[in-house]
This record gives sequence, C-alpha cells and structure tokens, in this order.
Amino acid sequence: MPAMGEPAISVQRLTKRYAAVTALNELSLDIPAGVIYGLIGPNGAGKTTLIKSIVGALRPTSGSITVIGHDPLKDRWALRQRIGYMPQENALYDDLTAAQNVRFFGAAHMRGDDLDRAVARALEFVELANRAGARVHTLSGGMRQRVSLACALVHPPDVAILDEPTAGVDPELRRAFWDGFRSLRDQGATVIVSTHQMSEVVECDHVALMRSGSLLLEATPNDLIARAATSVRVWRRDGTTDDHAVDDYRTELPPLLHADAERVELLQEPLEDVLLRLIEESR
Repeated sequence: MPAMGEPAISVQRLTKRYAAVTALNELSLDIPAGVIYGLIGPNGAGKTTLIKSIVGALRPTSGSITVIGHDPLKDRWALRQRIGYMPQENALYDDLTAAQNVRFFGAAHMRGDDLDRAVARALEFVELANRAGARVHTLSGGMRQRVSLACALVHPPDVAILDEPTAGVDPELRRAFWDGFRSLRDQGATVIVSTHQMSEVVECDHVALMRSGSLLLEATPNDLIARAATSVRVWRRDGTTDDHAVDDYRTELPPLLHADAERVELLQEPLEDVLLRLIEESR
C-alpha cells in the first residue's frame, strides 16, 4: 500500500502519440488511495490508453507514472502481483471453462485450497457460479465480460484497474458490480473504473472527465451536481409565483424561501447533461 498521504497512482505530463494522432496530451492526475476513481469521457477520450499506460502494457511517448511506488514498465512483474487488471477486450481462453480461466489467472498468486476458494468466490461475485463448467466460447458477450472481471479480482488486489467493466451487463448485475467495487474499496483497495456511461459518475468517489486525450476536470459527484443549471419556482401565499435561475441551489435557495412561500419547485439539469455540456464547452 502507498505511504500515508501518498497517491496510489501519480501520472505526470503523460503523452502518447501514434504517428499524427495524440491519444494523451500531457495529462497529469493523482489518484488517492482507497477510493473508487472514475475515468469518464466519450469514446476516444483516451481512457483506455491511460489505463494501458498505468498497467505497463503501453510505453508512453513522454511523461511518468508511479503505481503504488512502482514504475509500471521497470517494475512490471512486481506490480502485477499487486494489481488486478480487466482490459476492455477480454484476454480469455475460449476453449477453457469459466472456472479454468479464473484459475489460470489466480494461479500466479496462490495455490491449493486458497486458489479453490478464490475461484469460487470470484465466480460467485460475478454471478456465474452455475456456469463455472461452461466453456467460454459458449457464453454470451455479457457473460464473457463477467468472467474477465472475475479473472481480474480472483486475488485481492491493492489496485483494481477495470476498463469498461459494466459494459454489456444488465442493470441488476451492474448494481451488484458496483456494490462489489465498494466492498473492495472498504477493504482498502483502490478501484479505478473507466466508463463512457455518464450515469455511473454517481457511483464513484472521485472522477476525472477526459476528452481528446486531455483532462478537463477532476471532481467529486457532489461537485458536479453543484454545477448543474437549476431553476426555482416559488409559489407565494397571495397566489403569485417567482422564477429564479440559481448557480448553486445549496446556498442560493434558502434566501428565496420567505415566510410567505407556500410551495417550491426545483428543476435541475441532469448530471449527464452537465457532463456533456462541460465537454461541449471545452471544444
């Protein structure tokens, strides 16, 4: 685990170019330890490139990364003992069963009964215990996604790095996944989740909003909600109404509620619209 007060992951002026395309543009951020940290942005924002750089699967053009005290390129093998990584494109073996795939990835960390229990626990977490013996090529795309997540979490990682883990799963299972991510965080792990589903922002403790390889902002979900455009309509006892546009309803609403206020209607911009507006304003 990182020393007290140190970030779990520190990214400094990270740039990655592919010929004329700049996938990451001098991006810097510090990810605190013991949180769920969301990488949010549209497709092509650079989320996957950043994740691959963090796990040492990609060599950046310039800049530096430290992951729980390790350089992901120089200390690749030591780091892999301490992280769980779920790539966007699964790395499963189609001719093996779901359980055999999870066992294969878990065998790098444990043996014997410990491995048996870990495999069973991981498959239970992704609700595939009843399909443990099914070969991966017979599973649906969503089920393969779940096997891939089980492979990433079969050992208790200090840092779980999950690229689009909820893609292709139904809403009920998505809720179970987020409950599991919170459980990992509560056990001390740092959980990094990338998603283009803006609605998942509220599931995170901190988020980084990305666009075209650049960091637009870092914030908490509450900070983003406070940026929402809000209108307030106040009905007075004399039958009149007042309409007000407020920037921060938390501080501006109380003065509007005089003794003669009978009813209040609060209309707030949806969080997804806030994020899309912030992306559009950055163009």
